Amino acid sequence: MSRRRWTLRRKLVVGTGTLVAIGLLVAGILTTVALRSFVYERLDTQVQEELQRALGPEGPGGEDAPDQPGSFSDDGPAERVGSLQVFLDEDGSVRESAYVADNGDEVTLTDEQKEILQSTTFTDGVPATVDLGSEIGVFRVVSGTQAGTTVIAGRSVEDVTATTTALAVILLGVSGVTLLVILVGLAVVVTRSLRPLSRVAAVADRVATRELADGEVDIPDRVDVRDTDSDTEVGRVGRSLNTLLGHVEAALTSRQHSEEQLRRFIADASHELRTPLASIRGYAQLSQAEAAPMTPTQERSFDRISAESARMADLVDDLLLLARLDAGQSLREDSVDLPLLVIDAVSDAHAADPSREWRLGEVAEEAIGLGDENRLRQVLSNLLRNARTHTPPGTVVTTSLSVDDTQAIIRVNDNGTGIDPGVRDRLFERFARGDHSRNRDSGSTGLGLSIAHAIVAAHGGTIKVDSEPGNTTFTVRVPLQQARS
Repeated sequence: MSRRRWTLRRKLVVGTGTLVAIGLLVAGILTTVALRSFVYERLDTQVQEELQRALGPEGPGGEDAPDQPGSFSDDGPAERVGSLQVFLDEDGSVRESAYVADNGDEVTLTDEQKEILQSTTFTDGVPATVDLGSEIGVFRVVSGTQAGTTVIAGRSVEDVTATTTALAVILLGVSGVTLLVILVGLAVVVTRSLRPLSRVAAVADRVATRELADGEVDIPDRVDVRDTDSDTEVGRVGRSLNTLLGHVEAALTSRQHSEEQLRRFIADASHELRTPLASIRGYAQLSQAEAAPMTPTQERSFDRISAESARMADLVDDLLLLARLDAGQSLREDSVDLPLLVIDAVSDAHAADPSREWRLGEVAEEAIGLGDENRLRQVLSNLLRNARTHTPPGTVVTTSLSVDDTQAIIRVNDNGTGIDPGVRDRLFERFARGDHSRNRDSGSTGLGLSIAHAIVAAHGGTIKVDSEPGNTTFTVRVPLQQARS
């Protein structure tokens, strides 16, 4: 199943929102890292102060330093909550150790915690991070030596962790709210910005649904003036579309005028040719009827004159009929006995060409159509003549008649060689020929199927063809009488 493509509006909102979210995330991470670094620097300063306090305010040998490092003052080894002090003798054994708990009490370190501090490698004056277990947590510690005594001072990093965690949560909340506000604003701005494009697209959609193939064409749809500002991208598209529609309408109008002129010419020429063609046939028949003997050459010449004039008369009649149908001339609307029409057409085809097998298939006796009987008879005659012209002798041609709720369905099927796929799409065009030739041996003018198509369309019906080697079917659908009552 194909995925639904995203609209431009969704792409802009989601794409911009994603970039903003990434920007907020990066900003939040950098802010949190910067704050953590700053807080750790302050913590290191406090640790250094704790060390100096343990060693004495004047440093080793200072006036205010204790006589013996490692002896606690009256205020205890650590003056603030979370601070830690450890005194080691020269042999590395712990002389004194304590840290100030959250309740302000001095708590002696456990042996395990002392071992962790004793095993830690310190660089004098450089703070290090030591995990002293779940009971008191992680500390930032620094060491110093005075009079053979090593002093380790430190402070808990719990406040630093709490501060950075709180900041991360706050930044996450603020970023989420900011992103939501930005997405809503983006959706509003993008929607308003794309409204002109939507209006231009609506005009294009309306034009696309119009039937522009033939007949009189009018394209009243145009892009609104407010959407044709050449200073904007959408405005340039709108103006170009209006220009294009103007050119298309002018071209279609020119085509319509040309078709009308050609239709009038065909109708006038066909009408004017009927009289001279009738005169030619009449004089040819009169000459043949005279008692004066004629040479074989003269007889063949008069036979060809009669045959060609008859063919030309049929062609003129066909052209005149097409011109009238194109002009929208209405046909008669009478009750038509379609079963009788089909039976007569099959009988006439058999009489005209016994070399093919003309079969009558299923015929619905209740099929009564509404239309011009002579024209519907012409449709059947043209379809059967087409089968006779383009199939080899011995071909089986079956004609059937059925009905559905509102239409009569006439099918003409043959088991001939089939229709060339390259010709099938233009089969109902005028002067279309299935053999790609212009020979006249078959007597076909190339107008039979186009006339059938025009007559069926004038009745409000349809005609189509399905063909493959050994199976070609023309299907005609015309309205039943009760469908129009």
